[in-house]
Amino acid sequence: MIIALLQQIIHIYSLLLVIYALFSWFPQARESKLGQLLARLCEPYLSIFDAILPTIGGVSFNVIVGILVLNLASQGLLVFI
Repeated sequence: MIIALLQQIIHIYSLLLVIYALFSWFPQARESKLGQLLARLCEPYLSIFDAILPTIGGVSFNVIVGILVLNLASQGLLVFI
């Protein structure tokens, strides 16, 4: 039960990261209330990967790596079932 809840939370957070990445394509979106909320939720997690991954050609891959890490954690929870 708890593992299923944790997997659901990971899934929802992964979706928030995708929406946050999509907002980067629209400058006005990040300045909206929803954009600011997403920034407060996503940037602390993504800053971990900013320290590890360099920006290549002005493109940051931290969202992709962050989602990959979350998916690996979700799959790792299946060990406990």
